[in-house]
Amino acid sequence: MKYKHYDTIIDARTPAEYALDHIPGAVSAPVLNDAERAEVGTLYKQVSPFEAKKLGASLIAKNVSRHIESIFRDRPPAWTPLVYCWRGGKRSGAMAHILREVGWQAETLPGGYRAYRRWVVEQLATLPGELEFIVVHGPTGSGKSRFLAALSRAGARVLDLETLAAHRGSVLGGLPNEQQPTQKWFESLLLAELEKLDRRAPVYVEGESKKIGELQVPEALMARMRASRCIVLQTDLDTRVTLLLDEYRHFLADRAALEAQLDCLTALHGKEKISQWKALAANGEWREFVARLLREHYDPAYQRSSSRNFPELANAPVVRIAGADGFEQAAAELNSVLSTEFSR
Repeated sequence: MKYKHYDTIIDARTPAEYALDHIPGAVSAPVLNDAERAEVGTLYKQVSPFEAKKLGASLIAKNVSRHIESIFRDRPPAWTPLVYCWRGGKRSGAMAHILREVGWQAETLPGGYRAYRRWVVEQLATLPGELEFIVVHGPTGSGKSRFLAALSRAGARVLDLETLAAHRGSVLGGLPNEQQPTQKWFESLLLAELEKLDRRAPVYVEGESKKIGELQVPEALMARMRASRCIVLQTDLDTRVTLLLDEYRHFLADRAALEAQLDCLTALHGKEKISQWKALAANGEWREFVARLLREHYDPAYQRSSSRNFPELANAPVVRIAGADGFEQAAAELNSVLSTEFSR
């Protein structure tokens, strides 16, 4: 889809539509806000299309005028914006017309957001197949996210799905004070990341399940990952406990939230075991609490899921992590070896 060579991409839809999903990098400049759009729609249905268009034109003129006076006021004469709305019709057309009257070379996106969204779905169905993935595995707490970050600093190509999804992927994986994106916005962000990746080099990605929190990983990407080569992080239990206590420290300060999440596991483990885990947390025995949670819940779940879904895992080489400070060295060594292999 040809939208990247414009100076600015302008989303002329309402703030609610923009929040649901938008082209990454697009500026929100609604020609109608949510209440105004509802008012015009009601007038169209209950009174007449003419009265609705008259009101809509008045509101659009005022809103575009405000945008020109504020967010667009410093744009140079040669500015070339691309404007889109839901279908590429009246809202984007009206804004583009006014901007062209100023002298700017404004254009509209054919088909609007709906065409963009179809393109995203099409690309996510094919683009993963063009990439070579190396899937990073390891039980919960082994530091897979830290390892990916270390690989990125070492110069490797990395796709960090959990950062895009704003979730760590486990029952306790929700991030404090941060909501997950909508499914559509997650997919827009994901496609933008996939497009940046070099097809000539391997891409490291964490072995995920089909869902990260409430978000679904696209099928084509999931299938490609499951058919890819794997590596396994080996981190001792004491280090894993240390890493998890650091990553999930917000639960230490909010035991009610922790207990609510533990209650979600009652069907799997029964009330007695959940009560034992809660008692450890209540007594501040955090290292024992985490160790038991790993041994009794996370590790068995990891073994069942990973071996079933990633057939290449049985032949995966092991990357040993020497304590909480060992990720940088391990990442640099692995990236050096595999970069040499792929450059041959």
